[in-house]
Amino acid sequence: MQDRRPAEVFHPGEHLLDELDARGWSQTEFAEIIDRPIRLVNEIINGKRGITPETARGFAAALGTSAEFWMNLHSAYQLWKAREDVSPIEHRARMRSHYPVRDMVLRGWLRASEDAQVLEGQLLRFFEVSALTDQPRLAEAAVARRSPSEGEELSSTQMAWLYRVKHIANTMPVPRYSARSLRAALEQLGTYRGAPEEIRHIPKLLAECGVRLVIVEPLPSSKIDGVCLWLNKTPVIGLSLRFDRIDSFWFVLRHEIEHVLNGDGKDSAIVDSDLLREPAEKDLPPQETAADAAAAEFCVPQQELSDFIQRVGPIFSRRRVLGFAGNLGLHPGLVVGQIQRRTGRYDLFRQLLVPVRSTITTVAMTDGYGQVCPVQV
Repeated sequence: MQDRRPAEVFHPGEHLLDELDARGWSQTEFAEIIDRPIRLVNEIINGKRGITPETARGFAAALGTSAEFWMNLHSAYQLWKAREDVSPIEHRARMRSHYPVRDMVLRGWLRASEDAQVLEGQLLRFFEVSALTDQPRLAEAAVARRSPSEGEELSSTQMAWLYRVKHIANTMPVPRYSARSLRAALEQLGTYRGAPEEIRHIPKLLAECGVRLVIVEPLPSSKIDGVCLWLNKTPVIGLSLRFDRIDSFWFVLRHEIEHVLNGDGKDSAIVDSDLLREPAEKDLPPQETAADAAAAEFCVPQQELSDFIQRVGPIFSRRRVLGFAGNLGLHPGLVVGQIQRRTGRYDLFRQLLVPVRSTITTVAMTDGYGQVCPVQV
């Protein structure tokens, strides 16, 4: 006797849309009722996200059904989708349409395999999903340099980088995080700004405050600078070091530290892209404006910088820049970086923007830039 199979099974999102229409509820109103992001509701309705047990319980409570009802709909839909075998070519194409498989294999994040099923299993574990079409939870983070109205999502390369940071951070033991200790450590951090070699002390200082610092070389075209995320109650700062310059290193690091101090990123990771560009948007999220201001002030006291620019600009001499930096106890590259950011004259004294990548990657938990991180998923 053959099993009967329906000609087509609909995604649970279509059932949800019918329920909302019957009640006259908008997606926004329903999201408020179940206390979940509107994006989650929208993606389920559009078939871009599956039903989790937590989501099923929320739907059941709001709609007067059972959680099992929604989980059964999800299971039936998944089984229907898998009713026919997918050819190896289609399978490989589907994986690569969702994730940067080749780049991840080259970086050692995935093990190369001729078996598409083996490769898919690695992808599912890496992104912590049950199916290729599921939206990874960390992908709910927005690229923080974009204005809220744009709603830009992470690219697949940014998402892969973000998960690599998370997996490495999970292996790093640190004491309980102390915001008080981290604020106190800022004074010590300030003493490291005068010489590039002093940054070698930073990973240990942050770890003593309960902050995990991870450096992951970015994948091609990701344009990612840093991230602030939390694993349980422990903050993680991820840096890409895509610009090997002292001014970029300190600005991005201090920016992410400010996110940690403000408790940003606890609900969803805050990913920062193109931090060093002059912000053209007028409506950056408040946490980004605050982090930018803290980073700029840390690199060079902004009032003193304004006075210096007004006093000697637009004709800047190397001698004056070196004298100004020396009076403040700063490496001149920090001053140059801030002058460039203020004036847009990115050609000024570029020789003073010394590299620091080789110094920090030898002491911090690093993946890439010649360093091999043995963490496997």
